[in-house]
Amino acid sequence: MSATSTSTPDNSDLNLRVDLIISNILRWGVAASLVLIVIGTVMSFGYSHDYGAGWGSAQDLKQMIQPDATFPFAFGALLSGLAQFQGQSILVLGLLLLIATPVARVAVSIFTFALEKDWIYVVITSIVFILLMVSFCLGKVG
Repeated sequence: MSATSTSTPDNSDLNLRVDLIISNILRWGVAASLVLIVIGTVMSFGYSHDYGAGWGSAQDLKQMIQPDATFPFAFGALLSGLAQFQGQSILVLGLLLLIATPVARVAVSIFTFALEKDWIYVVITSIVFILLMVSFCLGKVG
C-alpha cells in the first residue's frame, strides 16, 4: 500500500499550461510591439526625405515629420491617427503594447495564484496590479 493519496489533484499540468500562456504573452507582446514600433518609425521617417535636416525647434520637427499630423497625446487622437495610418500613432500603439505586455503577465499571475489557492500571492500580485493601474491613470505627459 502506498502512503500517497491518488485523490489529490496534480497541479503540474496546470502550472505548465499557465507558464506556457505567460511565456506566449511575453513573447508575442514584445514581438508585436517591435513590429509596430518599426513600422511606425519607418512611416514617420519615410514621410519626408529631409527628415532630420535643419531641426530648429520642436514645431519645425513636427512639421517635418508629418505636416498635417499632431503627436497623439490622448487616446482619441491615437485612434484618429491609427484610422489615418499616421506613423506616430502606430509607433505609440507599439509602445503601449510594450508597456501592456508585462502588465498582462501580472494579471494572468493573479488568476494563476487564485487557481492554486495561494492567497498570499494573490493579494501581493493584486496590490502590484493596482499600483500599476493607478500609476497609469495618474501619469501625465508633458
